[in-house]
Order: sequence, then structure tokens, then C-alpha cells
Amino acid sequence: MKVRYFSDTDTAYVEFSENDSAETREINENIYIDLDQKGNLVGMTIEQASTQANISEISFLQDQQKAA
Repeated sequence: MKVRYFSDTDTAYVEFSENDSAETREINENIYIDLDQKGNLVGMTIEQASTQANISEISFLQDQQKAA
């Protein structure tokens, strides 16, 4: 996963997959999702990201389950 922030447009793009986007759907006036040909999530665009999302801090958490 990659997160890119473009300060000149206050836009963030979260890339979940390197698949080609076949369709973009508007979630609301500031959030769009890109889907591949199978309908899988490829990416998400967040416009006005500084007010729509907490982009000042990004963290990654992974659940660490122990094998039995």
C-alpha cells in the first residue's frame, strides 16, 4: 500500500493495488474509489485531505497473532 499527498492540490491518494483502474466511483464530493475490472479496490482519492482525513500522522498497525 502506498499513500501519496499532493500539497499543491491538498489531495491524498491511497493505492491498495497496482492493478489498472477500470472504473472510478464517487463516494461523496471529496472521496473517490478506483476499482479494477473485477470490482476490487485499487485506490482511493481524498480531496481536501487536510480537512477530510488526519493526514498529519500516518501509522501502520498489523495484528500480531501467534501460531498455536
